[in-house]
Amino acid sequence: METSASGRVAVVGTGAWGTALATLFVQAGAETVLLCRDATEAAELGICRENRRFLPGVPLPASLCFAGEPAEALLGAGLVVLAVPAQRLRENLRWIGAALDPRADLLCASKGIELSSGLRMSDVVRDALGERTGACLTLSGPNLSGEIVRGLPAASVVAGPPAQAAAARAVQQRISSERFRLYTSTDQVGVEIGGAMKNVVAIACGICDGLGYGHNARAGLTTRGLAEMTRLARACGGRTRTLAGLAGLGDLVATVASSSSRNYALGLALGRGESLAAITAGSVHVAEGVQTAQAALTLAARLGVELPVTQQLAAVLSGHCTPVDGARALMRRALVAE
Repeated sequence: METSASGRVAVVGTGAWGTALATLFVQAGAETVLLCRDATEAAELGICRENRRFLPGVPLPASLCFAGEPAEALLGAGLVVLAVPAQRLRENLRWIGAALDPRADLLCASKGIELSSGLRMSDVVRDALGERTGACLTLSGPNLSGEIVRGLPAASVVAGPPAQAAAARAVQQRISSERFRLYTSTDQVGVEIGGAMKNVVAIACGICDGLGYGHNARAGLTTRGLAEMTRLARACGGRTRTLAGLAGLGDLVATVASSSSRNYALGLALGRGESLAAITAGSVHVAEGVQTAQAALTLAARLGVELPVTQQLAAVLSGHCTPVDGARALMRRALVAE
């Protein structure tokens, strides 16, 4: 079995991000196969050469292959990229588990905290698959998929535990280009918490803008949101400096005011008076921050960490208070030093 430095790449997940990552690997010269939901989807993508559901109007590379079964997609793959919604990662791991070579490296691009367990994504992988010899890495950063597939410059981070630094460098060398610059990190915990929590803050900032509260309010909310991201990351064992980098502040900046961000867009609609049910019913995309907010509170309670922005957002999302009341509650909190 070849390592992630060479050989076939299999991407699990045909959403916008999975499709964008598959495109990046093809452009980097890798034989790449995209594992689809079923044979019907694989055939449709193969014929249309376009992901009309998630990336309409974007032509897919001629050499990108599609498969409807894990055994077909994962055969000979030295690197398997996981790009599925965070709350569906575990079920997808069960789906591909029997076909997954234990020596293959895994690159998890899902951003979130598992609602049922409070686990980070790499811990979900380890819990679901058990002991493996292949690396388990994380990819996170300010990566709006629509911009990446249009060839606009972007940067990201590939992280893993120190013992898997060589595997992270192999992925870095493999996919980096003049349009996509990849950095490495040994702080997998900080990178994962940053990627998960920025979606929560993005929804809150969208609500803020939807209410018409202005730039000062959004700046304050973004800053205090970053403080929450950092507190939670440190409590989990991550490093403060990681949250000041691409996987923390960088991802947050790209997400809190971009119409391309599904989390920000959802918050904007909520702030303008739309219901959560109506917003989610009208979109094929998953706003990870909705369930991550509650999952983060569960994790924070376990660790004794205070997350006031996340707590108020969760109250709004659950219907326990209105966006206006949630904002008012944050402004009326006890006065403290920064």
